[in-house]
Amino acid sequence: MPSHHISILTSGLGAGGAERVIAQLAAHWCDTPYRLSIITFDHAEDAVFHPLPSNVAVERLGDTTGSGLTGAIRKTFALRKALRRDPPDLLISFLTKNNLLAAIASIGLPTGLVCCERNNPERQKVHPLWNFLLPAAYRRADAIVCQTEGVKRCFPRSVADKLVVIPNPFAGLDRTGPETAGKDICAVGRLTEQKGFDLLIDAFSRALPDFPGWNLHIWGSGHDLEALEQQISDLGLSESVHMRGISPRPGGWLDNADLFVLSSRYEGFPNALGEAMAAGLPIVATACDFGPEEMLDHGVSGWLVRNEDPAALAAGLKHLMSDSALRVRLGDGATKAVQRYAPAVVFRQWDNLVRDLLGPREEAVAAGASPAHSLEVRVTE
Repeated sequence: MPSHHISILTSGLGAGGAERVIAQLAAHWCDTPYRLSIITFDHAEDAVFHPLPSNVAVERLGDTTGSGLTGAIRKTFALRKALRRDPPDLLISFLTKNNLLAAIASIGLPTGLVCCERNNPERQKVHPLWNFLLPAAYRRADAIVCQTEGVKRCFPRSVADKLVVIPNPFAGLDRTGPETAGKDICAVGRLTEQKGFDLLIDAFSRALPDFPGWNLHIWGSGHDLEALEQQISDLGLSESVHMRGISPRPGGWLDNADLFVLSSRYEGFPNALGEAMAAGLPIVATACDFGPEEMLDHGVSGWLVRNEDPAALAAGLKHLMSDSALRVRLGDGATKAVQRYAPAVVFRQWDNLVRDLLGPREEAVAAGASPAHSLEVRVTE
């Protein structure tokens, strides 16, 4: 009997957290009986940041340019063609907009659908049309994977039986940088309003006068770069705050980090936080929805501060900057806490989900029934 075909849908294969998890799943499933493929909406010449196994087929649709509704329609038709050309038994979609496109593109096809919600549904900015259609898309899914219990609670009861919590996997990391009692604070993420780097720069400007010689390194790219650079200049921090761009390799930003800061206004499950924990870094994080409060135990594996409060973030930074023993203790606590996200544990959860979904579908096909779905749009109060 031929192996089941699993296809993963994502926007691209860049340096983001979803792309990191996709690469890890690909490496895990490439040596199993499953046939694995990845479908993206980017172009063949776009960089692949996280290495993929050579036996994983990648189809980059590429011809889906366009903004708003036009771009969404083009993506949907291109995706449907790909699904009809090489139908997967199970399509695993990453990211909110892709979940909607996948639900529409797979209408009437014998393809199971897993939608992965990787952000805070209550805070991320989505077009009103998306908000209208997403409930129907999620009802059409066979499973909805959330990364935290907080995100799971955002969904209505109508899809409660589809919800599964599977966190991101993190293995212990050995940093290649020198072991020093250094003064380098690192943060990483897309340069967008969500990540709160404006709050972090403000907080660092308040802490720096009491701790000369410390530096803040912000890794990432995004449309807020110019505004952040202007803020750094206006605060006279050009010698102490450094915009580093994208790390040249996965995890490279960890090499010379002595303290990690998560300044996000909201999250789903911050990959950078998990990587910092796995590297044994002391951590200051905003208690934003969702992720940090589930991942960290305040005062044991990290230091949590009030969300969207530069003064509170500055106080947290100063508290750790002034106490090297506390930094060591929190780093050790983070290393222990991240063990619950060990790859073997997380991949077992994914394996169980896939097995649970493919088994009934196989039985339905054998019995002559079609497992295809339709998309029903209902407006509920």
